[in-house]
Amino acid sequence: MNKKQPLSTSEWDEVEEDSFKTLSKEEMDALRKLKPRSFASINSWWVVLSQVAITIAIAAACYVFSSPADKNVYTYSALVGGLIGFLPSALFLMRIEAAKKSVKSSPGGYLAAVVSGEFLKILATILLFIGFALKQPDLKWIPLLVTYFATLKCYLLAWFWR
Repeated sequence: MNKKQPLSTSEWDEVEEDSFKTLSKEEMDALRKLKPRSFASINSWWVVLSQVAITIAIAAACYVFSSPADKNVYTYSALVGGLIGFLPSALFLMRIEAAKKSVKSSPGGYLAAVVSGEFLKILATILLFIGFALKQPDLKWIPLLVTYFATLKCYLLAWFWR
């Protein structure tokens, strides 16, 4: 039988010379000029704004296409779903913005802000779902969940905007 020998540790430790290259500032500037779309970033607040826009669009569609008796409840449910989608995102971004402006900014501090911001986002989402479910029992869950999931898909749109 022909068994393959596992690589020795010395073979794993060898680094190819061309595996990475440190670029100078001038080389990075030239690369940015050559491929500007590769270095473009999107403002995160545009994602939240798109979440608000998609919420309004779906609420308007619910208003237009629902029966006259259900117009208000379907529209309100869609607005609530969008609120549950974009409000925690806005809270997360405010937490990140506060960390960026902090005097004691460090990589560890920024990581702590991201983790605490995500925790805040998850907690706010859960509390909003529970709060609206308990306080507004007449909500229609289909438009609420459709709008909520549509606001979550705005993050994917940000990749295409880049």
